[in-house]
Amino acid sequence: MSIQPTTAARPVRAPGEWRTSGLIQLTRPQTIGTLSGLMLSMLLAALDQTIVGTAEPRIIASLSGFDRYPWVSTAYLLCSTISVPIFAKLSDIYGRKWFLLGGSAGFVLTSALCGAAGKFNSIGLDGMNQLILFRAMQGICGGMMMGLTFAIIGDIFSPAERGRYQGVFSGAWGFASVFGPTLGGWLTDQISWRATFYVNLPVGIIAIIALYLYFPYWHPKDVKRHIDWAGVVTLICCVVPLLLALTWVTDYGWSSARVELLLSAAVIMLGAFLYAETKAIEPLIPLALFQEPIISMCSVGVFVVGIAMFGMIIYLPLFMQGVLGVTATRSGNLLTPMMLGIVIGTFVCGQVTLRLRSYKIPIIVGSVLITIGSILFARMDAATRPPEVLLAMITAGFGMGLLLPAYTVAVQNAAPHKHMGIATASSTFFRSIGSTVGVAVFGSLLLTNYHHDFAKAIPRGVPQEATTAFSNPLMLAQLRPQLEATFSRLDNGPRLLETLYASVGPALLGGIQWIFLISAGLMIGLSILNLLLKDERLRHGPPPPAAEA
Repeated sequence: MSIQPTTAARPVRAPGEWRTSGLIQLTRPQTIGTLSGLMLSMLLAALDQTIVGTAEPRIIASLSGFDRYPWVSTAYLLCSTISVPIFAKLSDIYGRKWFLLGGSAGFVLTSALCGAAGKFNSIGLDGMNQLILFRAMQGICGGMMMGLTFAIIGDIFSPAERGRYQGVFSGAWGFASVFGPTLGGWLTDQISWRATFYVNLPVGIIAIIALYLYFPYWHPKDVKRHIDWAGVVTLICCVVPLLLALTWVTDYGWSSARVELLLSAAVIMLGAFLYAETKAIEPLIPLALFQEPIISMCSVGVFVVGIAMFGMIIYLPLFMQGVLGVTATRSGNLLTPMMLGIVIGTFVCGQVTLRLRSYKIPIIVGSVLITIGSILFARMDAATRPPEVLLAMITAGFGMGLLLPAYTVAVQNAAPHKHMGIATASSTFFRSIGSTVGVAVFGSLLLTNYHHDFAKAIPRGVPQEATTAFSNPLMLAQLRPQLEATFSRLDNGPRLLETLYASVGPALLGGIQWIFLISAGLMIGLSILNLLLKDERLRHGPPPPAAEA
């Protein structure tokens, strides 16, 4: 494939003029404007997934949608996961600029719609369903932005330098994870829950202007411009039931009819998707990519890291609240060291790949550190002190920061440039699937152990309806006022309630320890696999003329 940029993308080089080192060489002003727009877009997408969580209780109360509140996140997850590979592939065929601008503009528009949810009386949906619909639309746009950002970094920088810039962009996720919940809480308390969506508008508009003015348009040459509609349809019909099944597992169990039916549909459509890709003129996800050992091994790696990483992030607050007895606010703050470790790790990864021209070193060191962190987590119990939790989080977080950007650099270094977009997006796609699988499997394991151990602690004679709320330990903090009212009507009810709450921690501990132990086992296996990963020296500087043909 040859790239034919416009004049804006590759003007005549003036003597001594600074340019980026990738296949698409940008001047300094173009680079600054483009990176600024990309960073703001990335920060928007990252903040949106953390800032809204703090506002959810107020949203539920305002829109009367407690029974549907999980769909606010699920709708976004479904649509963003699906859109990442689809639009990354389309950008490989038609160019990236207008898809990126379309995703950014759509994200701003849907943010405004989410903020106004409940005010559209003419569309026949109540406020909560409006919000779910707009969040789904926002997920499509967020997936477009996420799928293209790292591919563009691969377009404009050499392999050795990509780690530095991808580390900076990955750090945006850690920054959003640290400050997003605080910002969301402040906006919700001081202004309104709608402000958590409206805050996207000015930032998004600045990003769109920067990208429009400074990011050049180029279109690929010698590419068959044929959309793989069969691949698009079968991928959607595979991923949607898979994610729905994994989301509902914790509520209905693996043996429920709806989960089994959805998983069966996902498997059937996976077969249909693979068949469609072998027949497509320009396949959505070229299966030949995974014949390259580096890409296939990195895909397995990000899938496993997705399982282990989200197992830690999701269940650490539960351990700290349910077992150690810290408050919800403090448990959220205690996650900050892990996120800061991720941010620092991404910067270190960028420097290592730039100076040593190696992605294997941060991959191996990162996977070993996550393994050590997982083992430290698995050893925790009710006697664990906060400094011990802090050490484990910093270790695991720093390892994640080293590992994930290095995987992206390895994939981009091994993929042909005509497949840069879809190869880069595959890392995000497999990590999303891995995280969903991890949450489902770990959630099911946790609840099974919890129900078994908690049942032993229930005193005789307690009415079943009084203990129903304890079937879901994730909701106990929110249900405390209602439970106190319920147990106040029972003989010796307040003391009985305290007894049940005291039994929650020991019942949770066994399941949480199993989660961290399994994560450690997966990371040990991944560390061994990473030792076998081929380390190709990363090029530093502009590509040779032959690389552009």
